[in-house]
Amino acid sequence: MTRTVQGAQVLITGAAGGMGRMYAERAVAEGAASVTLWDRDAAALSRTADELGARSRGRTGIRSYVVDVGDLGAIAKTAQRVRREVGNPDVLINNAGIVRGNRYFWETDNGEDTRPTMQVNALAPMYITREFIPGMIANAYRPSRIVNIASAAGTLANPRMAVYAASKAALIGWSDSLRLELEQADHTNVKVTTVTPSYISTGMFTGARGPALAPVLEPEYVVDRVWRAMLAGAPLVELPWSVGLSRALRGILPTRLFDRIVGDGFGVYRSMERFTGRG
Repeated sequence: MTRTVQGAQVLITGAAGGMGRMYAERAVAEGAASVTLWDRDAAALSRTADELGARSRGRTGIRSYVVDVGDLGAIAKTAQRVRREVGNPDVLINNAGIVRGNRYFWETDNGEDTRPTMQVNALAPMYITREFIPGMIANAYRPSRIVNIASAAGTLANPRMAVYAASKAALIGWSDSLRLELEQADHTNVKVTTVTPSYISTGMFTGARGPALAPVLEPEYVVDRVWRAMLAGAPLVELPWSVGLSRALRGILPTRLFDRIVGDGFGVYRSMERFTGRG
């Protein structure tokens, strides 16, 4: 699987629109054996499945499942259906995510903000991967890929998105640990790619301003970079390049100096002040 996903079984969460749909389109274009779509938006999911089916002209099997990955109990039930009706995926893209922003932490609500954000962004990828990774490991002669879409917010604290940052930091820590565990256990057919992009112009972060050296990214560019890294089994994708620079500076500079130079000077700490999201 170093060049395409031709012949592979691909599963994508948050696949009804946005970048999730773009990953699905890429898989269909490359001749995947099947593309399985998970999303909670039944109407949008149905439209996407129909359009992808027409585009594939029967060459790729398109299956869709209405599931809210924030409902952790629904993950196991849906995964059982996928294994029975489609088979275990060779490629898993944990793309689904939510954000609650433009509030200080003490203004958030545990039930409406903290719990769903942690469930969708951090716990759901773990639960979903746990369902399918045994099958990936067992099929030792077929390359498998797991892609976890995290965020630069998980590497760099930012006001007005404390819970979101926490959820993505948890995802990054788990994802890279999983990569190391697979390598240590010599399950070299399964590769994990962790993705930490800055703001992307998908509508999810409408109103957020790109800091200096980190302009708002175009989704097509991100999808292309992630896809190529996934095929190659690359461990980490940081977009843009300044995300890696910020991470390095955070480890070198004293905290207060970092706050002044990067947080305030580059505008990182003010980037969410006008955030509205999808409304």
